[in-house]
Amino acid sequence: MKAKVRFLGLDVHAETIAVTVAEADGEVRSLGTITNRAESVRKLVKKLGPVEDLRACYEAGPTGYVLYWQLTELGVECAVIAPTLVPVKAGDRVKTDLRDAVKLARCHRAGELTAVWVPDASAEALRNLVRAREAAKQDQLRARHRLSKFLLRTGQRPGAGVKAGESFATAPENPGDFGDR
Repeated sequence: MKAKVRFLGLDVHAETIAVTVAEADGEVRSLGTITNRAESVRKLVKKLGPVEDLRACYEAGPTGYVLYWQLTELGVECAVIAPTLVPVKAGDRVKTDLRDAVKLARCHRAGELTAVWVPDASAEALRNLVRAREAAKQDQLRARHRLSKFLLRTGQRPGAGVKAGESFATAPENPGDFGDR
């Protein structure tokens, strides 16, 4: 007996996931909305039958790759799709969670979607570290600018030995020495 592959279209949000299944015989139906929690995903996969017959996909977004990692850990083949790579019909402007999930399931079954590369946990940790460093450097630059503008508004100027952009750690030892006032 040949197993029937089921294609899941998932419209993922921070708190909910709209689920649609496209059967191999052409039927597409909504399974409703579940909470975006590991136990809800586990129950859904268990309810849908053998994991080797499931193919899931969802659009990449702010929720990251946690759902992908959960599904692959459960044995479900999953693809993360860039939103710009999902085919759009001309004039189709109405977007709802259900419609998005149905479109994903249908397109996935038809083979019209292109998956993006999903980093493993260590690569994602490195990406998070790089993002955090970049944010800290931007915060530092904003703080420097705020301080330099404050000093300009109050008529204070750096001393003769201090260059623009230099930190105050390298400023003259006397903190009151800002040159002529």
